[in-house]
Amino acid sequence: MPKTLMKGNEALALAAIKGGCTHFFGYPITPQNEIPEFLARELPRAGGVFLQVESELAAINMVYGAAAAGGRAMTSSSSPGIALMQEGMSSLAAAELPCVIVNAQRGGPGLGTIQPSQADYYQMTRGGGNGDYRILSLAPATVQEGAEMMMSAFDLAEIYRTPVFIVSDGMLGQMMEPVEFPEKNRRNLPAKEWTVVGHGGKRPPNTVKTLALDPTVLEERNLALQAKYARIAEQEARFENYRTHRAEIILCAYGSTARIVRNAIDLLAEEGIAAGLIRPRTLWPFPAAAFSSLPGTCRLILTVEMSCGQMVDDVRLSVNGRLPVAFYGRSGGIIPVPEEIAMKVKTLLGRA
Repeated sequence: MPKTLMKGNEALALAAIKGGCTHFFGYPITPQNEIPEFLARELPRAGGVFLQVESELAAINMVYGAAAAGGRAMTSSSSPGIALMQEGMSSLAAAELPCVIVNAQRGGPGLGTIQPSQADYYQMTRGGGNGDYRILSLAPATVQEGAEMMMSAFDLAEIYRTPVFIVSDGMLGQMMEPVEFPEKNRRNLPAKEWTVVGHGGKRPPNTVKTLALDPTVLEERNLALQAKYARIAEQEARFENYRTHRAEIILCAYGSTARIVRNAIDLLAEEGIAAGLIRPRTLWPFPAAAFSSLPGTCRLILTVEMSCGQMVDDVRLSVNGRLPVAFYGRSGGIIPVPEEIAMKVKTLLGRA
């Protein structure tokens, strides 16, 4: 199958169409604007609906409405815009409505900068809205992987009746790489018997709501959600290893930072230092199992992020005190380079 040189954001947009997206609602914000730009042109041609709305608040609530009606709905934004959507995401999770949300992370806090960042990790894994909820979060490291994850995201959303994040960043969204779009494997998906339309008198009408003034009813809903999240954690945690066999130190990084870390590991190998990489492909559920069988040669773990340190908390929980866990990060939109990561490793190992 031929490959096409595409910008990361545009590849996500085309993959969304190929994955069955029927409705997009969004508001412009750098560095993800190529996604709505592409979908504004191509989604109507594919029979879908594109609407540029007046705000991120409107976007996430229109996603709610389209998803409740059975559409394959999505939105995309970047860090400050995603922050505005958190109440709607809590409602989507509570109502168990499937949808896809792309976050092309940029530096913060506040409006910050348009440069790449990974400082939304808490937002992507803990949620910024109210209540006990989780959102399945997929973290691609290449344009190709982003396209593949996007094509499967709508299926995952419907299987578990949950929002699904595609966790990108400004660098991954703007870079260009060859990408191919294989024919989508049609999965046997559950019937959408919960939608608010289309019953034709054959069943009682459905309602979608999240208000439950009876605390016993709300607790039952919460327990049902937690049982679903346990299934997701058991079945969907994903990761990739690189050179971890006999590694003296193992680095943990995700997304575009993981690509830089791989280069640092190769540089260290040239100097005779055995380092490896654990790359989470899902941020939630976090792949704690990746740290359960570390090689006996490993002396410590180093978490590398484009932030002041957020994923390091999950790494420490997963390692559970068996090894020391260190952190190295750059923030504010500064991208680390392989040489400085390699120097951090050598410093930790006493070989600087």
